[in-house]
Amino acid sequence: MKFGYIRVSKDEQNHELQVDALKREGCEKIFTEKISGASKHRPEYEKMLEQLRPGDEVNVWDIDRLGRTTLELIVLIDTWNQKGILFKSISQPLIDTTTPHGEFIFQLFAILSQHERKRLIRRTNAGLEAARARGRVGGRKKGLSPRYEKIAPLVLKAYKDGSTIRDIMQAFSIPSSATVYKILKGRMDLGEHIDLQKL
Repeated sequence: MKFGYIRVSKDEQNHELQVDALKREGCEKIFTEKISGASKHRPEYEKMLEQLRPGDEVNVWDIDRLGRTTLELIVLIDTWNQKGILFKSISQPLIDTTTPHGEFIFQLFAILSQHERKRLIRRTNAGLEAARARGRVGGRKKGLSPRYEKIAPLVLKAYKDGSTIRDIMQAFSIPSSATVYKILKGRMDLGEHIDLQKL
């Protein structure tokens, strides 16, 4: 099935433009949200995520309708790609995993994302070494798996950029909100500042 997702802020007037474009793409079901991109709670977006199945296709007018940061978007689309869910941005024809050319372009984005992951991990490791040199003992929080330890810097970055716990669960394939909290609190143990009242 082809899904369409529309998000417009209260001040925008391009709702009908997006509807018409998504209908021309053959979208059978369109989810519409009138909400700011900074909002963490997007009920229509969450409804769409619950209905997505392998072989489905998500269409948006512009990629910024879907996420708040480049890294978050790449991780999300890569996760969909692994699940067999296709993605297409109408305004950015190069971002289209429904065609071989678009898939190739996305792979380039994924490579850049992987580079960013490695850079964050290197920076984290350097911070740990510096902390140990000053006599502070760091490390992963007890009970945190090696996989979650590796993605912890990215999870923290997504959270600080405004992603909801649900968004983070979807983007990083984390099965429970409790695990997300554990990852975030683990980063706090390493000296990161997190507003505990928000957790």
